[in-house]
Amino acid sequence: MNIQTIENINELEQQIAALIAIEPRFAPVHKQVGTPNLRHNAGGFEQLMRAMVGQQLSVAAAASIWKRLVDAELITPQAIREATDDTLKTQGLSKQKTRYVRSLVDHDIDFAALETLPNEDVITTLTAVTGIGRWTAEMYLLFSLKRADILAVDDLAIKVAAMELLGLAERPTPKQLKDLTQHWSPYRSAASLLLWSYTTAHYVIKPQYLYN
Repeated sequence: MNIQTIENINELEQQIAALIAIEPRFAPVHKQVGTPNLRHNAGGFEQLMRAMVGQQLSVAAAASIWKRLVDAELITPQAIREATDDTLKTQGLSKQKTRYVRSLVDHDIDFAALETLPNEDVITTLTAVTGIGRWTAEMYLLFSLKRADILAVDDLAIKVAAMELLGLAERPTPKQLKDLTQHWSPYRSAASLLLWSYTTAHYVIKPQYLYN
């Protein structure tokens, strides 16, 4: 199986050029926003735990809680196993977030193995964890595994930018957006990055992925 990734800015620029060839409406977007930052991260347990901690919180609140967990050395599976719920609560984790993090520990994901799995298999593996939805799994595919064909159709910023790009009268549903953009494959990660950058430049809405 040939898994396509975007490893660096040069490869992203090649992907953008190929995307524009099949969807010319991206040309003015690219001209306006330039080449987006890839925002790659190392992935693994710590990355997913941090994403869980940041759910439904402001950037500042999420950063504050995460710093407390780091300072308390509570960001590894072993540390979470040994910590009581009260200890985690003291560092800022709600009862719900504690349940999420413990579910992540219990699933004992082989993160190295994810690198060789097809996108949908990665999504199935990650969403088996309580507290991880498809959007979070897609963010992991795009930013941690560097996959080249991920369009976050549930993301509000993506839907707002796509509505304008495609000339739609209203924001598309995830299914509508998926159907309308099938021909962007296999360059949909480049499309996601361009649409996020466009939203950042033109709207008050802040891309959700910046929170994680």
